[in-house]
Amino acid sequence: MNFNNAEFEFAVGSPSQLKASQLPEVIFSGRSNVGKSSLINKLVNRKSLARVSATPGKTATINFFRVDKFHLVDLPGYGYAKVSQSEKKRWAALMEGYFAQARKFALVVQIVDFRHAPSKDDMDMITYLHETGAPFIIVLTKKDKLKKTQLLERRKALETELKGFEDVPKYEFSAVTGDGVEELRKCIENSVLACE
Repeated sequence: MNFNNAEFEFAVGSPSQLKASQLPEVIFSGRSNVGKSSLINKLVNRKSLARVSATPGKTATINFFRVDKFHLVDLPGYGYAKVSQSEKKRWAALMEGYFAQARKFALVVQIVDFRHAPSKDDMDMITYLHETGAPFIIVLTKKDKLKKTQLLERRKALETELKGFEDVPKYEFSAVTGDGVEELRKCIENSVLACE
């Protein structure tokens, strides 16, 4: 599968704008500022396919990118405190509307900052994915920012923090060093092929 063959196709700001699902969809979900854009850009070997923003909470639409045989779906980041209440409600309606549709969900890549315990929003999303039976993995970003002893501590702590989700595959990732990129591509490729 050619991950370099990636282009932006369309964006939607409300569930009514969603087109029918034509291709398997690989969905990227995570809180604002978790390194989602950097992860996407690293996977497709681009500097700015997904825009890296200095202002968290900037992506307010679901963005669809065509990558070879699937759609890469970039969800708006959640959990940014400065976003208004009405914007949070719109975000929730957009997410619910998207996940409620009969779509070709191949895989949800749920992103968590490796340096910190998963936030309440992270846990809500992980629980939601688990309860709906969506195929998902957890990607732990910013691995390069942890020293060896911190890495060991965080791995140990995650056993407790993610109790009940032991069966969910977890990938450690760094957009700086490229750690985990090949493993992730392989996982995505297998998920897309299984969904076709």
